[in-house]
Amino acid sequence: MAPTHFLYYNGKRQPATSNKIFHSISPSTATPIAEIYTAAPSDIDSAIASAHSAFHSWSTTPAIVRARILLKAVTLLRARNDQLATQETNDTGKPFSETSTVDIVTGADVLEYFANLVSSGGLNGETIPLRSDAWIYTTKAPLGVCAGIGAWNYPLQIALWKSAPCLAAGNTMVYKPSEFTPLHANTLAEIYTEAGVPPGVFNVVHGAGDVGAYLTSHPDIAKVSFTGQVSTGKKVAASAAGELKYTTMELGGKSPVLVLPDADIGQAADGAMLANFFSSGQVCTNGTRVFVPKGMKEEFEKQLLEKMQFVRPGDLMDMKTNFGPLVSETHHKKVLGYIRHGIEVDQAKLLYGGPDKPAALTGMHEKGYWVQPTIFTDCTDGMKIVQEEIFGPVMTILTYETVDEAVARANATPLGLAAGVFTKDLNAAHQVVARLEAGITWVNTWGESPAEMSVGGWKQSGLGVENGKKGLEAWVRNKSTLVDMGGVVPTVFSKL
Repeated sequence: MAPTHFLYYNGKRQPATSNKIFHSISPSTATPIAEIYTAAPSDIDSAIASAHSAFHSWSTTPAIVRARILLKAVTLLRARNDQLATQETNDTGKPFSETSTVDIVTGADVLEYFANLVSSGGLNGETIPLRSDAWIYTTKAPLGVCAGIGAWNYPLQIALWKSAPCLAAGNTMVYKPSEFTPLHANTLAEIYTEAGVPPGVFNVVHGAGDVGAYLTSHPDIAKVSFTGQVSTGKKVAASAAGELKYTTMELGGKSPVLVLPDADIGQAADGAMLANFFSSGQVCTNGTRVFVPKGMKEEFEKQLLEKMQFVRPGDLMDMKTNFGPLVSETHHKKVLGYIRHGIEVDQAKLLYGGPDKPAALTGMHEKGYWVQPTIFTDCTDGMKIVQEEIFGPVMTILTYETVDEAVARANATPLGLAAGVFTKDLNAAHQVVARLEAGITWVNTWGESPAEMSVGGWKQSGLGVENGKKGLEAWVRNKSTLVDMGGVVPTVFSKL
Protein backbone atom coordinates (compact mmCIF):
# COMPACT_ATOMS: atom_id res chain seq x y z
CA MET A 1 0.00 0.00 0.00
CA ALA A 2 1.26 3.47 -0.86
CA PRO A 3 2.30 5.54 2.19
CA THR A 4 -0.10 8.24 3.36
CA HIS A 5 0.89 11.88 3.91
CA PHE A 6 -1.18 14.03 6.24
CA LEU A 7 -1.04 17.73 6.99
CA TYR A 8 1.54 19.08 9.42
CA TYR A 9 0.96 21.87 11.90
CA ASN A 10 1.47 22.58 15.58
CA GLY A 11 4.58 20.40 15.46
CA LYS A 12 2.97 17.14 14.35
CA ARG A 13 1.05 15.34 11.63
CA GLN A 14 -2.61 16.24 11.52
CA PRO A 15 -5.62 14.60 9.80
CA ALA A 16 -7.42 16.51 7.06
CA THR A 17 -11.11 17.14 7.55
CA SER A 18 -11.79 17.09 3.81
CA ASN A 19 -11.34 13.30 3.63
CA LYS A 20 -10.12 13.89 0.08
CA ILE A 21 -6.90 12.39 -1.20
CA PHE A 22 -4.73 12.69 -4.27
CA HIS A 23 -1.78 10.60 -5.38
CA SER A 24 1.85 11.29 -6.04
CA ILE A 25 2.74 9.51 -9.27
CA SER A 26 6.19 8.21 -10.17
CA PRO A 27 7.11 10.03 -13.39
CA SER A 28 9.43 7.24 -14.50
CA THR A 29 6.80 4.47 -14.35
CA ALA A 30 3.46 6.37 -14.18
CA THR A 31 2.47 4.41 -11.05
CA PRO A 32 1.18 5.80 -7.69
CA ILE A 33 3.77 5.96 -4.91
CA ALA A 34 1.87 7.80 -2.15
CA GLU A 35 -1.50 9.20 -1.22
CA ILE A 36 -1.83 12.68 0.23
CA TYR A 37 -4.73 14.23 2.11
CA THR A 38 -6.06 17.53 0.79
CA ALA A 39 -6.52 20.39 3.25
CA ALA A 40 -10.00 21.81 3.70
CA PRO A 41 -10.41 25.53 4.46
CA SER A 42 -10.83 24.74 8.16
CA ASP A 43 -7.52 22.83 8.08
CA ILE A 44 -5.76 25.81 6.52
CA ASP A 45 -7.27 28.03 9.19
CA SER A 46 -5.89 25.69 11.85
CA ALA A 47 -2.42 25.70 10.28
CA ILE A 48 -2.42 29.50 10.12
CA ALA A 49 -3.64 29.71 13.70
CA SER A 50 -0.79 27.42 14.73
CA ALA A 51 1.71 29.69 12.97
CA HIS A 52 0.11 32.78 14.51
CA SER A 53 0.35 31.33 18.02
CA ALA A 54 4.02 30.48 17.54
CA PHE A 55 5.01 33.83 16.05
CA HIS A 56 5.51 35.92 19.21
CA SER A 57 7.78 33.43 20.94
CA TRP A 58 9.81 32.63 17.81
CA SER A 59 10.16 36.25 16.71
CA THR A 60 11.45 37.29 20.13
CA THR A 61 13.90 34.41 20.36
CA PRO A 62 17.40 35.87 19.92
CA ALA A 63 18.65 35.52 16.36
CA ILE A 64 21.68 33.53 17.46
CA VAL A 65 19.44 31.01 19.23
CA ARG A 66 17.24 30.65 16.13
CA ALA A 67 20.40 30.17 14.09
CA ARG A 68 21.64 27.34 16.32
CA ILE A 69 18.36 25.49 15.87
CA LEU A 70 18.39 25.95 12.10
CA LEU A 71 22.00 24.78 11.91
CA LYS A 72 20.92 21.55 13.62
CA ALA A 73 18.44 21.12 10.76
CA VAL A 74 21.31 21.64 8.30
CA THR A 75 23.22 18.82 9.98
CA LEU A 76 20.18 16.52 9.72
CA LEU A 77 19.65 17.38 6.05
CA ARG A 78 23.24 16.59 5.17
CA ALA A 79 23.31 13.40 7.23
CA ARG A 80 20.20 12.16 5.37
CA ASN A 81 21.23 13.42 1.94
CA ASP A 82 20.87 10.12 0.10
CA GLN A 83 17.58 9.22 1.80
CA LEU A 84 16.10 12.61 0.93
CA ALA A 85 17.54 12.46 -2.59
CA THR A 86 15.89 9.08 -3.14
CA GLN A 87 12.54 10.53 -2.09
CA GLU A 88 13.03 13.46 -4.49
CA THR A 89 13.98 11.11 -7.33
CA ASN A 90 10.87 8.99 -6.78
CA ASP A 91 8.62 12.04 -6.60
CA THR A 92 10.09 14.23 -9.37
CA GLY A 93 11.60 11.73 -11.79
CA LYS A 94 14.99 13.41 -11.60
CA PRO A 95 17.99 11.08 -11.63
CA PHE A 96 19.60 10.25 -8.30
CA SER A 97 22.88 11.48 -9.79
CA GLU A 98 21.28 14.94 -9.76
CA THR A 99 19.17 14.95 -6.60
CA SER A 100 21.98 13.51 -4.49
CA THR A 101 24.53 16.11 -5.60
CA VAL A 102 22.39 19.22 -6.18
CA ASP A 103 18.91 19.35 -4.68
CA ILE A 104 19.49 18.57 -1.00
CA VAL A 105 23.03 19.99 -1.00
CA THR A 106 22.02 23.40 -2.31
CA GLY A 107 18.94 23.57 -0.10
CA ALA A 108 21.01 22.86 3.01
CA ASP A 109 23.56 25.45 1.87
CA VAL A 110 20.86 28.14 1.82
CA LEU A 111 19.61 27.23 5.28
CA GLU A 112 23.17 27.33 6.60
CA TYR A 113 23.80 30.69 4.88
CA PHE A 114 20.80 32.44 6.41
CA ALA A 115 21.34 30.92 9.85
CA ASN A 116 24.91 32.22 9.82
CA LEU A 117 23.83 35.57 8.39
CA VAL A 118 21.35 36.35 11.17
CA SER A 119 23.72 35.10 13.87
CA SER A 120 26.44 37.46 12.68
CA GLY A 121 24.50 40.71 12.52
CA GLY A 122 22.46 40.27 9.35
CA LEU A 123 19.40 41.69 11.09
CA ASN A 124 21.23 44.68 12.55
CA GLY A 125 19.97 48.14 11.72
CA GLU A 126 22.08 51.26 11.34
CA THR A 127 22.80 54.40 13.32
CA ILE A 128 22.92 57.78 11.59
CA PRO A 129 24.20 60.91 13.39
CA LEU A 130 21.90 63.77 12.40
CA ARG A 131 23.40 66.62 14.43
CA SER A 132 25.21 66.92 17.75
CA ASP A 133 22.05 66.39 19.80
CA ALA A 134 20.01 64.16 17.47
CA TRP A 135 20.43 60.81 15.79
CA ILE A 136 18.51 58.20 13.84
CA TYR A 137 18.52 54.45 14.28
CA THR A 138 16.83 51.74 12.26
CA THR A 139 15.63 48.30 13.27
CA LYS A 140 14.33 45.29 11.38
CA ALA A 141 11.30 43.30 12.48
CA PRO A 142 9.81 40.07 11.14
CA LEU A 143 6.60 40.28 9.13
CA GLY A 144 4.44 37.67 10.83
CA VAL A 145 2.83 34.55 9.39
CA CYS A 146 4.04 33.97 5.82
CA ALA A 147 2.81 31.67 3.05
CA GLY A 148 5.20 29.71 0.87
CA ILE A 149 3.95 28.19 -2.37
CA GLY A 150 6.43 25.68 -3.79
CA ALA A 151 7.08 24.48 -7.32
CA TRP A 152 7.36 20.91 -8.56
CA ASN A 153 10.77 21.01 -10.23
CA TYR A 154 13.03 21.53 -7.19
CA PRO A 155 10.68 20.67 -4.32
CA LEU A 156 12.94 20.42 -1.27
CA GLN A 157 15.38 23.04 -2.49
CA ILE A 158 12.60 25.57 -3.08
CA ALA A 159 10.99 24.76 0.29
CA LEU A 160 14.34 25.59 1.91
CA TRP A 161 14.87 28.70 -0.23
CA LYS A 162 11.59 30.00 1.20
CA SER A 163 11.61 28.71 4.75
CA ALA A 164 15.29 29.42 5.51
CA PRO A 165 15.20 33.24 5.35
CA CYS A 166 11.62 33.27 6.63
CA LEU A 167 12.41 31.38 9.83
CA ALA A 168 15.85 32.93 10.28
CA ALA A 169 14.28 36.39 10.26
CA GLY A 170 11.82 35.36 12.99
CA ASN A 171 8.70 34.72 10.91
CA THR A 172 6.55 31.61 10.88
CA MET A 173 5.38 29.84 7.72
CA VAL A 174 2.55 27.83 6.28
CA TYR A 175 3.92 26.02 3.26
CA LYS A 176 2.01 24.41 0.40
CA PRO A 177 4.07 22.18 -1.88
CA SER A 178 3.07 21.47 -5.46
CA GLU A 179 0.48 18.72 -5.66
CA PHE A 180 2.69 17.05 -8.28
CA THR A 181 5.69 16.66 -5.94
CA PRO A 182 4.47 16.86 -2.34
CA LEU A 183 6.51 14.20 -0.54
CA HIS A 184 9.33 16.44 0.73
CA ALA A 185 7.13 18.83 2.70
CA ASN A 186 6.26 16.66 5.70
CA THR A 187 9.79 15.28 5.75
CA LEU A 188 11.22 18.80 6.01
CA ALA A 189 8.68 19.72 8.69
CA GLU A 190 9.73 16.70 10.75
CA ILE A 191 13.41 17.59 10.34
CA TYR A 192 12.72 21.11 11.57
CA THR A 193 10.83 19.72 14.57
CA GLU A 194 13.61 17.24 15.35
CA ALA A 195 16.15 20.07 15.19
CA GLY A 196 14.21 22.03 17.80
CA VAL A 197 12.07 24.40 15.75
CA PRO A 198 9.06 25.04 18.03
CA PRO A 199 5.59 23.75 17.11
CA GLY A 200 3.75 26.06 14.72
CA VAL A 201 6.82 27.74 13.27
CA PHE A 202 6.78 25.63 10.08
CA ASN A 203 3.51 24.10 8.91
CA VAL A 204 2.38 22.18 5.82
CA VAL A 205 -0.93 22.04 3.97
CA HIS A 206 -1.48 19.93 0.88
CA GLY A 207 -3.68 20.39 -2.16
CA ALA A 208 -4.09 21.97 -5.56
CA GLY A 209 -4.58 25.58 -6.63
CA ASP A 210 -7.70 26.13 -4.55
CA VAL A 211 -5.73 25.38 -1.39
CA GLY A 212 -3.03 27.82 -2.44
CA ALA A 213 -5.60 30.49 -3.28
CA TYR A 214 -7.29 30.19 0.11
CA LEU A 215 -3.95 30.27 1.90
CA THR A 216 -2.51 33.30 0.11
CA SER A 217 -5.71 35.34 0.40
CA HIS A 218 -6.15 34.66 4.12
CA PRO A 219 -6.23 37.91 6.11
CA ASP A 220 -3.71 36.61 8.68
CA ILE A 221 -1.01 36.03 6.04
CA ALA A 222 1.51 38.88 5.98
CA LYS A 223 3.61 37.77 3.01
CA VAL A 224 3.35 35.42 0.05
CA SER A 225 6.39 33.82 -1.56
CA PHE A 226 5.49 32.02 -4.77
CA THR A 227 7.48 30.05 -7.32
CA GLY A 228 5.73 28.92 -10.49
CA GLN A 229 4.47 29.90 -13.89
CA VAL A 230 3.82 33.50 -14.89
CA SER A 231 0.04 33.24 -15.32
CA THR A 232 -0.48 31.77 -11.84
CA GLY A 233 2.01 34.21 -10.33
CA LYS A 234 0.04 37.15 -11.69
CA LYS A 235 -3.14 35.87 -10.01
CA VAL A 236 -1.36 35.30 -6.71
CA ALA A 237 0.29 38.73 -6.87
CA ALA A 238 -3.02 40.41 -7.69
CA SER A 239 -4.72 38.73 -4.75
CA ALA A 240 -1.88 39.69 -2.41
CA ALA A 241 -1.79 43.28 -3.70
CA GLY A 242 -5.47 43.70 -2.88
CA GLU A 243 -4.59 43.24 0.79
CA LEU A 244 -1.19 45.00 0.50
CA LYS A 245 0.67 41.84 1.47
CA TYR A 246 4.41 41.59 0.97
CA THR A 247 5.27 39.38 -2.00
CA THR A 248 8.16 37.60 -3.64
CA MET A 249 7.50 36.08 -7.05
CA GLU A 250 9.95 33.79 -8.85
CA LEU A 251 8.30 33.12 -12.20
CA GLY A 252 9.14 31.75 -15.62
CA GLY A 253 11.53 32.72 -18.36
CA LYS A 254 12.49 32.31 -21.99
CA SER A 255 16.13 32.97 -21.45
CA PRO A 256 18.74 33.65 -24.16
CA VAL A 257 22.19 32.13 -24.51
CA LEU A 258 24.46 34.38 -26.60
CA VAL A 259 27.42 32.69 -28.24
CA LEU A 260 29.73 35.48 -29.32
CA PRO A 261 31.89 35.15 -32.47
CA ASP A 262 35.11 34.50 -30.55
CA ALA A 263 33.66 31.84 -28.23
CA ASP A 264 35.13 28.36 -27.87
CA ILE A 265 32.49 26.37 -29.75
CA GLY A 266 32.93 23.23 -27.68
CA GLN A 267 32.49 25.12 -24.41
CA ALA A 268 29.50 27.00 -25.80
CA ALA A 269 27.90 23.71 -26.86
CA ASP A 270 28.46 22.31 -23.37
CA GLY A 271 26.86 25.42 -21.91
CA ALA A 272 23.88 25.21 -24.25
CA MET A 273 23.29 21.57 -23.33
CA LEU A 274 23.45 22.37 -19.62
CA ALA A 275 21.05 25.26 -20.20
CA ASN A 276 18.52 23.02 -21.95
CA PHE A 277 18.78 19.39 -20.86
CA PHE A 278 19.73 19.47 -17.17
CA SER A 279 16.73 18.32 -15.10
CA SER A 280 15.17 17.32 -18.44
CA GLY A 281 14.74 21.00 -19.23
CA GLN A 282 12.45 21.60 -16.25
CA VAL A 283 14.34 24.62 -14.91
CA CYS A 284 12.91 28.14 -14.87
CA THR A 285 16.24 29.69 -15.84
CA ASN A 286 16.80 27.42 -18.85
CA GLY A 287 18.49 29.10 -21.80
CA THR A 288 16.22 27.81 -24.53
CA ARG A 289 16.95 30.50 -27.14
CA VAL A 290 20.51 29.90 -28.30
CA PHE A 291 21.86 32.71 -30.48
CA VAL A 292 24.82 31.67 -32.64
CA PRO A 293 26.73 33.68 -35.28
CA LYS A 294 25.55 32.62 -38.71
CA GLY A 295 29.02 31.53 -39.73
CA MET A 296 29.41 29.29 -36.66
CA LYS A 297 26.07 27.49 -36.90
CA GLU A 298 27.24 24.43 -38.79
CA GLU A 299 30.17 23.73 -36.47
CA PHE A 300 28.06 24.47 -33.38
CA GLU A 301 25.41 21.97 -34.52
CA LYS A 302 28.11 19.40 -35.21
CA GLN A 303 29.49 19.79 -31.70
CA LEU A 304 26.01 19.45 -30.20
CA LEU A 305 25.24 16.26 -32.13
CA GLU A 306 28.53 14.70 -31.04
CA LYS A 307 27.69 15.42 -27.40
CA MET A 308 24.08 14.17 -27.47
CA GLN A 309 25.28 10.59 -27.05
CA PHE A 310 26.24 11.55 -23.50
CA VAL A 311 22.62 12.26 -22.53
CA ARG A 312 21.75 9.01 -20.75
CA PRO A 313 18.11 8.21 -19.85
CA GLY A 314 17.43 5.04 -17.88
CA ASP A 315 17.20 3.65 -14.35
CA LEU A 316 16.95 6.77 -12.18
CA MET A 317 18.92 5.26 -9.31
CA ASP A 318 21.86 4.40 -11.57
CA MET A 319 24.53 7.08 -11.07
CA LYS A 320 25.30 6.89 -14.79
CA THR A 321 21.79 8.10 -15.67
CA ASN A 322 21.71 11.88 -16.19
CA PHE A 323 18.34 12.41 -17.89
CA GLY A 324 14.91 11.62 -16.47
CA PRO A 325 11.25 11.83 -17.48
CA LEU A 326 8.98 14.85 -17.27
CA VAL A 327 7.19 15.37 -13.98
CA SER A 328 3.60 14.46 -14.86
CA GLU A 329 1.25 13.24 -17.55
CA THR A 330 -0.19 16.73 -17.94
CA HIS A 331 3.20 18.30 -18.43
CA HIS A 332 4.29 15.48 -20.74
CA LYS A 333 1.36 16.20 -23.04
CA LYS A 334 2.15 19.92 -22.95
CA VAL A 335 5.80 19.49 -23.94
CA LEU A 336 4.95 16.98 -26.67
CA GLY A 337 2.43 19.48 -28.00
CA TYR A 338 5.17 22.10 -28.34
CA ILE A 339 7.52 19.65 -30.07
CA ARG A 340 4.84 18.67 -32.57
CA HIS A 341 3.97 22.34 -33.11
CA GLY A 342 7.63 23.08 -33.82
CA ILE A 343 7.70 20.37 -36.48
CA GLU A 344 4.26 20.76 -38.05
CA VAL A 345 3.36 24.45 -37.66
CA ASP A 346 6.54 26.41 -37.01
CA GLN A 347 8.32 24.10 -39.46
CA ALA A 348 11.65 24.52 -37.73
CA LYS A 349 14.34 22.03 -38.71
CA LEU A 350 14.42 19.10 -36.28
CA LEU A 351 18.12 18.53 -35.67
CA TYR A 352 17.75 15.93 -32.92
CA GLY A 353 15.04 14.16 -30.92
CA GLY A 354 11.33 14.62 -31.49
CA PRO A 355 8.08 13.44 -29.90
CA ASP A 356 9.04 9.77 -29.43
CA LYS A 357 10.31 8.31 -26.17
CA PRO A 358 14.04 7.59 -25.81
CA ALA A 359 14.92 4.27 -27.42
CA ALA A 360 16.96 3.01 -24.46
CA LEU A 361 13.98 2.56 -22.11
CA THR A 362 12.90 -0.90 -20.99
CA GLY A 363 10.31 -2.46 -18.67
CA MET A 364 8.20 -0.21 -16.48
CA HIS A 365 10.10 2.86 -17.65
CA GLU A 366 8.37 2.58 -21.01
CA LYS A 367 5.14 3.67 -19.29
CA GLY A 368 6.63 6.81 -17.77
CA TYR A 369 6.49 10.41 -18.94
CA TRP A 370 9.63 10.33 -21.02
CA VAL A 371 10.55 12.51 -23.98
CA GLN A 372 13.71 12.79 -26.02
CA PRO A 373 16.03 15.77 -25.64
CA THR A 374 15.12 17.81 -28.71
CA ILE A 375 16.99 20.40 -30.77
CA PHE A 376 15.37 22.67 -33.36
CA THR A 377 17.49 24.79 -35.66
CA ASP A 378 16.88 27.38 -38.39
CA CYS A 379 14.44 28.96 -35.94
CA THR A 380 13.02 32.47 -36.18
CA ASP A 381 11.87 34.86 -33.49
CA GLY A 382 8.19 34.57 -34.40
CA MET A 383 7.92 30.82 -33.86
CA LYS A 384 5.79 29.64 -30.95
CA ILE A 385 8.56 27.33 -29.72
CA VAL A 386 10.87 30.38 -29.58
CA GLN A 387 8.43 32.74 -27.91
CA GLU A 388 6.75 30.61 -25.22
CA GLU A 389 8.19 28.87 -22.18
CA ILE A 390 8.06 25.11 -22.84
CA PHE A 391 9.70 23.96 -19.60
CA GLY A 392 11.06 20.85 -21.21
CA PRO A 393 14.22 19.64 -22.99
CA VAL A 394 13.67 21.66 -26.16
CA MET A 395 16.49 23.83 -27.53
CA THR A 396 15.98 26.37 -30.29
CA ILE A 397 18.95 27.65 -32.31
CA LEU A 398 18.79 31.10 -33.91
CA THR A 399 21.49 32.76 -35.98
CA TYR A 400 22.54 36.41 -36.01
CA GLU A 401 24.76 38.75 -38.02
CA THR A 402 25.88 41.29 -35.39
CA VAL A 403 26.11 41.28 -31.59
CA ASP A 404 23.90 44.38 -31.41
CA GLU A 405 21.23 42.48 -33.34
CA ALA A 406 21.56 39.45 -31.05
CA VAL A 407 21.18 41.58 -27.91
CA ALA A 408 18.11 43.35 -29.27
CA ARG A 409 16.44 40.07 -30.20
CA ALA A 410 17.42 38.47 -26.90
CA ASN A 411 15.64 41.30 -25.07
CA ALA A 412 12.53 41.16 -27.28
CA THR A 413 10.45 39.17 -24.78
CA PRO A 414 8.11 40.09 -21.92
CA LEU A 415 10.18 37.80 -19.68
CA GLY A 416 13.54 38.55 -18.10
CA LEU A 417 14.64 35.83 -15.72
CA ALA A 418 18.10 34.81 -16.94
CA ALA A 419 20.64 35.23 -19.73
CA GLY A 420 24.18 34.17 -20.48
CA VAL A 421 27.16 34.95 -22.68
CA PHE A 422 29.93 32.70 -23.98
CA THR A 423 33.09 34.47 -25.14
CA LYS A 424 36.84 34.62 -24.62
CA ASP A 425 36.71 38.43 -24.45
CA LEU A 426 35.77 39.41 -20.89
CA ASN A 427 35.40 43.06 -21.87
CA ALA A 428 32.80 42.06 -24.43
CA ALA A 429 31.16 39.75 -21.88
CA HIS A 430 30.64 42.55 -19.37
CA GLN A 431 29.42 44.93 -22.06
CA VAL A 432 26.87 42.46 -23.39
CA VAL A 433 25.69 41.31 -19.96
CA ALA A 434 25.09 44.94 -18.99
CA ARG A 435 22.69 45.29 -21.92
CA LEU A 436 20.74 42.08 -21.35
CA GLU A 437 17.37 42.61 -19.67
CA ALA A 438 17.48 39.80 -17.14
CA GLY A 439 17.87 39.54 -13.39
CA ILE A 440 20.26 36.57 -13.42
CA THR A 441 23.19 36.46 -15.83
CA TRP A 442 26.14 34.16 -16.37
CA VAL A 443 29.42 34.46 -18.25
CA ASN A 444 30.96 31.28 -19.68
CA THR A 445 28.79 29.05 -17.52
CA TRP A 446 25.13 28.35 -16.86
CA GLY A 447 22.79 27.61 -14.01
CA GLU A 448 24.88 27.81 -10.85
CA SER A 449 22.99 29.66 -8.12
CA PRO A 450 24.89 29.62 -4.81
CA ALA A 451 23.33 30.74 -1.55
CA GLU A 452 25.36 33.97 -1.60
CA MET A 453 23.88 35.03 -4.96
CA SER A 454 20.65 37.04 -4.89
CA VAL A 455 18.43 35.90 -7.75
CA GLY A 456 15.20 37.27 -9.17
CA GLY A 457 13.55 38.07 -12.46
CA TRP A 458 12.98 41.27 -14.38
CA LYS A 459 9.85 42.23 -16.30
CA GLN A 460 7.18 39.51 -16.00
CA SER A 461 9.63 36.97 -14.58
CA GLY A 462 9.15 38.00 -10.99
CA LEU A 463 9.17 40.45 -8.11
CA GLY A 464 11.94 40.70 -5.55
CA VAL A 465 14.88 38.37 -5.02
CA GLU A 466 15.73 35.20 -3.16
CA ASN A 467 19.02 34.29 -1.45
CA GLY A 468 22.03 36.46 -0.74
CA LYS A 469 21.97 39.37 1.70
CA LYS A 470 19.19 41.06 -0.24
CA GLY A 471 17.11 37.89 0.07
CA LEU A 472 16.84 38.39 3.83
CA GLU A 473 15.44 41.89 3.36
CA ALA A 474 12.36 40.37 1.72
CA TRP A 475 11.35 38.82 5.06
CA VAL A 476 11.60 41.85 7.37
CA ARG A 477 10.09 45.29 7.70
CA ASN A 478 12.12 48.31 8.66
CA LYS A 479 11.49 50.89 11.36
CA SER A 480 13.27 54.27 11.55
CA THR A 481 13.46 56.18 14.84
CA LEU A 482 14.66 59.78 15.27
CA VAL A 483 15.88 60.70 18.76
CA ASP A 484 16.25 64.37 19.74
CA MET A 485 18.30 65.00 22.91
CA GLY A 486 18.27 68.79 22.75
CA GLY A 487 15.77 69.13 25.58
CA VAL A 488 13.53 71.45 23.58
CA VAL A 489 10.67 70.38 21.33
CA PRO A 490 10.69 72.49 18.15
CA THR A 491 7.32 74.04 17.48
CA VAL A 492 5.75 76.73 15.34
CA PHE A 493 2.99 77.08 17.92
CA SER A 494 4.69 79.45 20.34
CA LYS A 495 3.91 82.90 21.74
CA LEU A 496 4.96 85.73 19.44
